[in-house]
Amino acid sequence: MTQMAPPTRTIPIRGYRPSDHSACRRLWAELTAEHRARYPGTQFGPTGEAVDVDPADPGAGFEEYLTRLDLSGMWVAHHSEDGVVGFVGLILRGRAGAVEPVIVTEHRRGRGIGRALLEHVAEQARRRGLRELSISPALRNAEAIHCLHRSGYDTAATVTLTLDLTGRTGPAGEEIELHGVHFAY
Repeated sequence: MTQMAPPTRTIPIRGYRPSDHSACRRLWAELTAEHRARYPGTQFGPTGEAVDVDPADPGAGFEEYLTRLDLSGMWVAHHSEDGVVGFVGLILRGRAGAVEPVIVTEHRRGRGIGRALLEHVAEQARRRGLRELSISPALRNAEAIHCLHRSGYDTAATVTLTLDLTGRTGPAGEEIELHGVHFAY
């Protein structure tokens, strides 16, 4: 993996505090709602995994996230006027780590905040002596994939394939070829 380029603009990144709870829960709800709109009929949360959450409370998954035993740390991006505008978490997987999730509020995206969060979590992973850091964006989220690539995530390590047991099909015409085989996404 290549080194990440510095963010285009700097924003203070600090450790998560209990007083950040409502702001991070709001960010979680914002991204959960975005995932639900992007993937109709499924319950995707900010970590990209299908979750069973209360449709009336898209922020409920944040409470479960905070109880993960493999959660090694959380950091927030704090804007001087808007308060907490993003956060990132580090999940331990043996001597490796996973970024789950990285969230930036929609009205602050494209300003280097996500990149700053990604660089910060990478530095924390280095300090912990981890060998690698991975992130699993949804395949349809081209914007996130491009951002992650620019941030140094340039090695494809795994592919997750899904068998839809409900009979629903994805949007027509959206597919990707891997090793000569076509997959819908």
